[in-house]
Amino acid sequence: MIDRYCAATTPQDTDPQELLERFMRHLSAERGLSPHTARAYRSDLDRYLDWAERASVDPIHIDHRGLRGYLADLDRARYARSTIQRRLSSVRAFFSFLVAEGIISADPAGVVSSPKSPARLPRVVPSAVIDALLDAPDPQTPVGLRDRALLELMYATGARVSEVASLDMRGLDLAQGQITVMGKGSRERIIPLHHAARERLRAWLAYGRGYLARPQAQDAVFISSRGNRLSTDAIRRIFHKHLAATAAENSFSPHAIRHTFATHLLDHGADLRTIQELLGHVALSTSQIYTHVSSVRLKQVHESAHPRG
Repeated sequence: MIDRYCAATTPQDTDPQELLERFMRHLSAERGLSPHTARAYRSDLDRYLDWAERASVDPIHIDHRGLRGYLADLDRARYARSTIQRRLSSVRAFFSFLVAEGIISADPAGVVSSPKSPARLPRVVPSAVIDALLDAPDPQTPVGLRDRALLELMYATGARVSEVASLDMRGLDLAQGQITVMGKGSRERIIPLHHAARERLRAWLAYGRGYLARPQAQDAVFISSRGNRLSTDAIRRIFHKHLAATAAENSFSPHAIRHTFATHLLDHGADLRTIQELLGHVALSTSQIYTHVSSVRLKQVHESAHPRG
């Protein structure tokens, strides 16, 4: 098996686990990835190394045929195409690092194609559900004031859950009507706030946050009932709690609010470059999916409203 899958280069006696540790340090120091993204890389690569051990394959000096065998095993195990694509992406990043470090002379992942998956358009939350969701929290309690401000901010900015969780007071400028968030790859961006979001944030800060704040919350804008910074998991639970109160289907995720923000802006005349900047997408092509969403919505409205539709 090893002879079949090994590349033609001369192997170096290098421990795969040590190389993985070096790669993780590289991700942290050089690329500034978030802890969540770094954990995903480690999880994917741990599974790749586990597979290589079970298959008696050298995980460092493997060739492209060996990597195709890895993907084939994932496919036979009935993993989703998106999972296989993500794991291959992690392996590609690892081998690019190994080439750059001179551990191997050629990248075996460079000629391995990702499995194709059917294109799925982002789900958009209906406007009526958005309105009900934003008004679901009780404004008479500190927690309700927090949740109203939190949900309004998510829809007002299209920020990722991780960006909302990490938002600090110094990143909140209500006088100028904007927030500053730290996105993927430690890229900072400024997002405007509309009037409703500013008012709900003012109410939370004036009448709610002081009741929950503890020293450990430090500079966090959104804090839990125990005085800690709200985690991403806590924000997701808050979202689903209030979504359930609207009697809407509970299959939407907080990320659907981000999709809805972008789609609604596009529907009301925003240009794609503006949406790219607001969402923090590096490539314009990432934002172009929303043009397809709007086209689909336009067709649906036409078919339902036209007398002969």
